[in-house]
Amino acid sequence: MSKLDITRPEIILFLNEAYEKEKRTRSCWVSKHTAQIQCAATLDREPTNYYEEDVIKHTMIEGMATITRDHKVASRNRRKVPIRDVKKIPGIESLRHEHSIIDLGVGNAEEDPRLARLDTDLSPDPVMRPVDPKAKKIFLKSKPHFGREKYLHVRAKILPENRYYLPACASWEHGWRLCDSKMVEKAVFGRNWVLHKTLRNRVGPTRDPDHYKSPVLASFAKCTE
Repeated sequence: MSKLDITRPEIILFLNEAYEKEKRTRSCWVSKHTAQIQCAATLDREPTNYYEEDVIKHTMIEGMATITRDHKVASRNRRKVPIRDVKKIPGIESLRHEHSIIDLGVGNAEEDPRLARLDTDLSPDPVMRPVDPKAKKIFLKSKPHFGREKYLHVRAKILPENRYYLPACASWEHGWRLCDSKMVEKAVFGRNWVLHKTLRNRVGPTRDPDHYKSPVLASFAKCTE
């Protein structure tokens, strides 16, 4: 909805009439409910002269009985021996306990000496697995047959799970260490030997199913009758 142009004479007359109508409506409502307004604005009870401190004091006095009762219960509970669910409360020295790469079974200290650390060592675990010395030699040799691009090309052929200990991005989570799973299913829509399966089938080659045919389009024919 576009805004009104208050500079136009007809708009000015319209706004004046609307303001007058609103003023008359408000005056009529006030005159009609004058008695109710005066009754609501008049204090018809004895003044108590209470201050905010008096209200807070009254609330505190009412709650003193509860405080005394809770103090007795708390003093009795403080004398009890606390129940411990574990024999040892973990501290800073236990932050890496059962959470390191070796404990997870992902890495081995013999292959990567960086993993052989104490539990009190809170430095982060390495992200990448050790690089093959042969690949390092490619990186250190000169171009054009060697160098950085050749090194990255060789490293790209290695599976991410063989280069890193844990997934470094969300796209690696799908299929990460899939070879370790015992529930390996064949791809439904993957490549398969259609001709080989058809010829070696028990009933031999068969016709294509009906849904393989091209759709029959409806056509218009001239009525002869």
